[in-house]
Amino acid sequence: MMLRNSKVMVLGGWGLVGMAVCRRILSRGPAKLILHSLRQAEAEEACRTIAAEFPSVTVVPAWGDIFVRDEFKDTPRRDIMKDRAKRWNFVEDVFEKLSPERLSNFFLYKLITEHKPDVMVDCVNAATGFAYQDIYSAYYDIKSVMEIEGQGVPENDPFFDKVERFCGTVYVPQLIRHIQVLLEASAQAQVHTYVKVGTTGTGGMGFNIPYTHSEAKPSAQLLAKSSMAGAHSMLLFLMGRTPGCPYVKEIKPAAAIAWKKIAYGEVLRGGKPIPLFDCAPEAAEPLGGTFARIKDETGEPLGENLKSVFIDTGENGIFSADEFYTISAAEQMEFVTPEEISQAVLWEIEGGNSGMDIVGALDSVVMGPTYRAGILRGAALNEMRRLEREHGIASVAFEMLGPPSLSKLLYEAYLLKRAYPDPALIGSEKPTDISAKVWNILKQDRLLRATIVSIGVPILLPDGKNVLRGPEVKIPAYTGSNELKVTKESVDEWAEKGWLDLRPSNMECWQKRIAEFFQAATGDAVADTSSAFPWERRMLGEDDEFFAGRIVTHLFIEEEKGRRIKS
Repeated sequence: MMLRNSKVMVLGGWGLVGMAVCRRILSRGPAKLILHSLRQAEAEEACRTIAAEFPSVTVVPAWGDIFVRDEFKDTPRRDIMKDRAKRWNFVEDVFEKLSPERLSNFFLYKLITEHKPDVMVDCVNAATGFAYQDIYSAYYDIKSVMEIEGQGVPENDPFFDKVERFCGTVYVPQLIRHIQVLLEASAQAQVHTYVKVGTTGTGGMGFNIPYTHSEAKPSAQLLAKSSMAGAHSMLLFLMGRTPGCPYVKEIKPAAAIAWKKIAYGEVLRGGKPIPLFDCAPEAAEPLGGTFARIKDETGEPLGENLKSVFIDTGENGIFSADEFYTISAAEQMEFVTPEEISQAVLWEIEGGNSGMDIVGALDSVVMGPTYRAGILRGAALNEMRRLEREHGIASVAFEMLGPPSLSKLLYEAYLLKRAYPDPALIGSEKPTDISAKVWNILKQDRLLRATIVSIGVPILLPDGKNVLRGPEVKIPAYTGSNELKVTKESVDEWAEKGWLDLRPSNMECWQKRIAEFFQAATGDAVADTSSAFPWERRMLGEDDEFFAGRIVTHLFIEEEKGRRIKS
């Protein structure tokens, strides 16, 4: 894509890599740059720096946490976790259904849909953000309460707070929700290209990495970070195979990234200076009994902060001269510069080939469908149909592939084909007559009826007021309660998602589907015998043994927009 006169958004633009990416992109003359960072001061500082270097480009600051709702975007995560109402809203945003209302509440969604960028570059280290919420500490918080012998749960007991905080630190649901919001927002805003600057979590090293954040080697948190980095890449891989989404790329540095600044001054850890304390030799503490990790009264404050010579490596932190020597040495992490990363990002945006795109690499090495499997598919289906005839039974659906709507649709299509051997005749029938005919088949065929309800698919009768069901149903899904209120709206929703629906209104819907299916199968291209014609769509009328599977495949592709776009 040509960047000149385009609109570009850089998430994490204040950071080490983010600033390098902004500079590289601005050299191509975009019309507007939306520079995002976590904090307002960071975003505005970066915009001032960039605007001074590129005065002809409009640079707009944006700030906030891209993983939470808009009202929490400026609230530190620890403050959200401390406040019960905010904490519960956060947990609901992660675990509850992503309704349009909930989606539109996310800061990231509002940011993308408001600015509608042509290109997005994401330099936020999401893996670190998720992993260092520290689910392990949250677990020990809960364990410490649970291990108290005979512990009850009195009112206002901290146990509930700890459980909620534990839920708020579970990584994978947060990552999934982030990608869902990103996918919907970028599709809505018609973003052309999305480039993620990712991480390996270990600077390219293996399980033997000596740089950890705990006593274990490697630390559980560090492995969680690498796990999130890998999961993130796979979700981007799926996003790149989703119709209507941007072109998705990921650059994944496998080394330390350096550097942003070399200076003498206060050493900051977690954004805060390190206060100096002295412990005189005569104040030595004898070891014995227990040892406290934190003991506020210990040490003599010197009233000043630690100052030294340091190198600022951005997200990795501030290192001393010897620390940097160690981590950047040969056979250690070594390092890559942010300028090299930004060049790879630019190549990918402009249609070049950096050779470093993770999504493209996965596309090229995953083992997709094969010619041999395509040949054997026909033999497998023929053998299954032969066994059906031999045993006098229809093999329609078992409700193991999912979603429940698949079983519902397959059985509805199967019943329609059974009621009308030539499905073309369905279009001329009254919906009430179709409904009655299908219902009559189910009343007479006990085994078929039992099979449907036994796999968890209820049968909604033509009156819409009664249902045949087994001991367990797949829809409605469990959302915390076994009892759900029945309304017209809820019945319509359940019937659409996973109930075999015998109501005339659904039969009318099937009439439209079948008519559209016939049109798609033949249409104006019936005389076309070239490879351009979709031969798989051909409909064989009453001789077609796979009518149910074929039409439901068509529905999943056209109606559900579930087409595979890469082989």
